[in-house]
Amino acid sequence: MTESTDLGPEDRKIVTLARSTRARNGVPEGAAVRDETGRTYVAGTVQLESLRLSALQTAVAMAVASGATSLEAAAIVSEAETPSDADRAAVRDLGGPATPVLLAGPDGVLRLSVTAG
Repeated sequence: MTESTDLGPEDRKIVTLARSTRARNGVPEGAAVRDETGRTYVAGTVQLESLRLSALQTAVAMAVASGATSLEAAAIVSEAETPSDADRAAVRDLGGPATPVLLAGPDGVLRLSVTAG
């Protein structure tokens, strides 16, 4: 495992934002993405009767709805062991296959860093 402090400051920021959103909203996952201009978009899991989105899918949708044309990085805070294929696909659709996807545990410790690939 890698401490989140081993990340660069911008990546550490999106992990912290994702962790805060998860805790504040009491949802299974928190996520944050950083677009090509450095803006960040933060979201939690959406679980409505008619709509279910992971936190990362929601953060990507927020970025798109706000006019982002690309992503620099994405972070998820979750109990999961790996990012889902659907999450990586959402990041890949906007950021491309080389976009890093960081997965941290609820404690903020980085578990895995993969590309959207």
